[in-house]
Amino acid sequence: MDPYAVMMGLILILTPIICWFFTLHDKEMRTPMGQWASVIHDQRFYLHAMGYIVIIRWKAITDKLNEPIKMETGHWTSLVQSIEGNLTLHIQNFFENEALTSFLNFHYLFIYLFLIYVTTVYYAYTGDRDMTDKVTLNYLLIYAIAVPYYLFFNVEVTSSWIPGMDALLYHEGWYSVFYALHDPLDNSVPSLHVAIPFGIILLNWLHVREQGGTMKEWKHYRYHIFVCINTLLFMFTILYLGIHWIIDIPLGMLVGAVGALFIHHLQPRLRNDHGGFFKGFTTQKVRKHILVEGVVTLAMVTLIIMAVNVQSSTVGDRVSYQLGPEDSTFEIIQKFAPGESVDTTVTNLHQDITIEVVVVIVESAVPAMEEGSIDWSIMKTLGEYYTVAPNSTLALEVDSPKVYTLVVMHNPSTVEEDVVQVRVLNDYHQDVMWMALLLSLPSLWITGFVFHRLKRLNNFGRSWIDSTPSHVWESE
Repeated sequence: MDPYAVMMGLILILTPIICWFFTLHDKEMRTPMGQWASVIHDQRFYLHAMGYIVIIRWKAITDKLNEPIKMETGHWTSLVQSIEGNLTLHIQNFFENEALTSFLNFHYLFIYLFLIYVTTVYYAYTGDRDMTDKVTLNYLLIYAIAVPYYLFFNVEVTSSWIPGMDALLYHEGWYSVFYALHDPLDNSVPSLHVAIPFGIILLNWLHVREQGGTMKEWKHYRYHIFVCINTLLFMFTILYLGIHWIIDIPLGMLVGAVGALFIHHLQPRLRNDHGGFFKGFTTQKVRKHILVEGVVTLAMVTLIIMAVNVQSSTVGDRVSYQLGPEDSTFEIIQKFAPGESVDTTVTNLHQDITIEVVVVIVESAVPAMEEGSIDWSIMKTLGEYYTVAPNSTLALEVDSPKVYTLVVMHNPSTVEEDVVQVRVLNDYHQDVMWMALLLSLPSLWITGFVFHRLKRLNNFGRSWIDSTPSHVWESE
């Protein structure tokens, strides 16, 4: 059974259980089955389902752009490691055991995805229109906010960079195919496993505080605690499994906070709670929004261009991976159309050690990862096998269309100090930088809007949690 089948099974089985369990204390919260259709229609909850379809497509487009622009965008992993060192390696070594790894692998993928979907269903089931809106927008917009950071400020996962750090998730056979097809493995900063659930937590708090209540008195408090517990577990999991850096946690919380604030202040307008959506709009206000939010957007675009220029100018000095003794890792070549190809170079930057390389289709690599790590003795028999001598480059042309391909690298040395640095460059022959910038603009504008909104609230002497539109302030 593949991960998608498991995911659908979890949704079908656990969603009614979660909704039932967290309404046991107040059964009046439940929407009777006979009213489900009318509630979905009247509250326009069908739009929420469409929102999930939009974000799935948005992610697919983003992932498709990630690799073709990477020769120019590079990555910032060495900078991150210079800040926090190898602390995540010590965390993994201290806690590592097989049972914990199996549990956290399952939790990282399935509970995370399940939590995203079930939260919308839970709030809809309990008739909470506003929170249903907010948590759905949370998933859609927080991913949108993360797009420019994923595309232009790549950071490799810890297990690809820290020698001796095990890829406890990505090299697990059953999971490896799923992640190779859906995760570029360099979208480390920020962590959406933190940003999205933290956004839910903050939206809950903002909603309750604005209404003048307390969290413990809120009818959804039990579910809120459920989300909090899972969020804390995600924070540990992403470090333990060899995925994220510690800095990803506060940055994920920051992205989640920007998204939550934007949604909290926008949702009343979307629902026309204070008049029509455009009520209060004036030419002067529109110009002010364009000016302030445009300046913020332009400043962030400038930072992106500067970052790309830095990475492009240092491509000859770039290090893509660091392999400790007997370490193996892989570069993912994403699928492309028939008639296209990807030119890949693998450069061994070590002075003395010869590294080994295997080029293999993703699905064919599973037998070498059935024990939770890459078994090199098996891997080298599954695809095209090469060796790369010290200070030399292997040039490859990957021309198998419509499939994902792995370029698997291995350091055969058994000497503890022998760390091999490898540079991998992929030329997809695609000029899509403009698309990446275009896809990033919503994130930059949202950030500018939140900054401007909080500034205006402060100028009017109002609380930053006040979600009423500005025309209401002026009429008071």
